[in-house]
Order: sequence, then C-alpha cells, then structure tokens
Amino acid sequence: MKLVSYNIQYGFGGDGRYDLTRAARVVEGADIIALQEVERHWRRTNDDDQPALLSALLPDYHWVYGPAFDMDASTRADGRLVNRRRQFGTMILSRLPIAWSRLHALPMRRMTRPLNTRNAALEAMIRTPAGPVRLLSLHLAHVGAQERLEQIDYLTDEHARAPREGGPWSGVDDEPGRDWTHGEPEPDSPGRAIWLGDFNCEPGSAEYHRIVGSAPYHPGAAYADGFVDAAAVAALSPDFHTHEKVIAGTLKRRRLDHCFLTGDMAERVRSIGADIGEVASDHFPLRVEIDLETPFSTQRSAQT
Repeated sequence: MKLVSYNIQYGFGGDGRYDLTRAARVVEGADIIALQEVERHWRRTNDDDQPALLSALLPDYHWVYGPAFDMDASTRADGRLVNRRRQFGTMILSRLPIAWSRLHALPMRRMTRPLNTRNAALEAMIRTPAGPVRLLSLHLAHVGAQERLEQIDYLTDEHARAPREGGPWSGVDDEPGRDWTHGEPEPDSPGRAIWLGDFNCEPGSAEYHRIVGSAPYHPGAAYADGFVDAAAVAALSPDFHTHEKVIAGTLKRRRLDHCFLTGDMAERVRSIGADIGEVASDHFPLRVEIDLETPFSTQRSAQT
C-alpha cells in the first residue's frame, strides 16, 4: 500500500502562492494520506474550510480531521449568528474505511517569545488487508527540543496503553434498545502502529533517538512494540531530505518528515522517497510503500 505524509503549509507553496488544488493533486493516488497544517476559517486562506475542500477534491477517500488550534471565528449574517471555529490541525484520508479516530492534544509549554501554538496527533484505526493498524498524522512543536521530547513521551505512553484500553467502546452491550454498537463487534485497538508527519527534528537528534532508541536499525533486531525508521529500514542515503531552507545565506537540506512504524512491520517496508523540488508547499511529500496486503498472522507463522 502507498502512504504519503505531507505538511501542506495551509495551501501555500514554496513560491508563496495559495493553491489547495495543487496540494491535492500531489497526494492523489496514495492509499492513505496524512496531512499536516490544514486549517479552517483563517483570513490568510480566504476563510476557506480546507478539510471540506480537500474532501471534495479527493472524493474517493474516507477522511477525519483533528484541530490542535481552535478559536472562535463566528460572524453575523443578516442579524443571525453563524457559528464558526478558526482551526489548525491534521487530517487523514484513506481509501479504506476509517473504523475509528481520536485526537491527542500534545503537551505544550507557554512561551514569552517566539510564538508557540498547540500541537496534536490525529489517530485513525484502519483495517487493512493485512490486519488492523493504528495510524497517526502528527505535527510536533517547532520551538524547542524539550517540548518535542515531552510530546514524544506522551505519544509513547498512549501507544503502550492503546491495546489495553481498547477503542471507542468495549464489553457487551446489555442495552440493545439503545443501539450503542449498531450490531458491530468490539473495535480493534492493535499494538501495530505507523506514525507519519512533520516531527520538526532530524535523524541523530535526541527526539529521533527517543522514538527509535540509541542503536541504528538492524534487520535482525527490532522490538515488536518499539518503533523503527522506515528510511533506516530502506537504507536510504544520509542526504535524503524532505525540507529545504536558506538559513544565514546557506541552503539547508533537512529530513523533518518521517515514517516510524512498530518493529513487527519493519520488514514490510518496500520503498521510501520524497518528491524533491515539489513547490506545492515548503515541505516535500514523503512517500512510503509498505506491504499491508499479506495477513500479519501469515507472516508470523512463516517466520517461526
């Protein structure tokens, strides 16, 4: 299956032009799309409802949206209140149904300067042909490493609890007249997970090693419930990057966008790359191909 992660910079390209349509064209065709910096009702983007616009541009996808930043943007028209929220967050689109989702508001440190905004991780449980997988589209803090480390610790703790806590509901519905479950079985909340997004940190950083551990990925050693870097699995060149920016007169090429997946899926990574030079955003789309067709149980039995 083809996955893509893209920080779309709320539709503004590297050329400074606002065009949500071209961002949609970039990601169209992937099986699962994780977007960051998607907004609703901001003056800078014509008060557009970007999740609604993107879902219309990509009509063959199920989708969920999670705002990290939420403030009142209500107006009055003809004397009547029009309730609106000014939001900024992440989005997941999937060709397969999204069984359930939830939003994680990440820890935040209040700043005096510079500007700091709330971050969040949107989680979606998708039943792939291989089996159920929890997928996160996330955007970590841009301000400092300490805040990112706290956010990673929060997500790691949530990941560890997920199989024990379960999904939106559990147990037996003993009040069938209230129809809580719609006759569906208890939702999956598997240990297998994929984290996609803009982590605002590079390989070798403290944040990176907080996720993958201190040692590089080795094909013969991967913890089932720990995370590995898909780029390390694919043994990509160290100069692989997803972002370019001129800093103090020098062009910096950095890998800020990542795909981390639990160790039990490491050997399923088939390829990873980035659309270098794509101008629909200030980031380049991260593309990952993972075998999510072969049933997990079949793979486990073949390895034993």
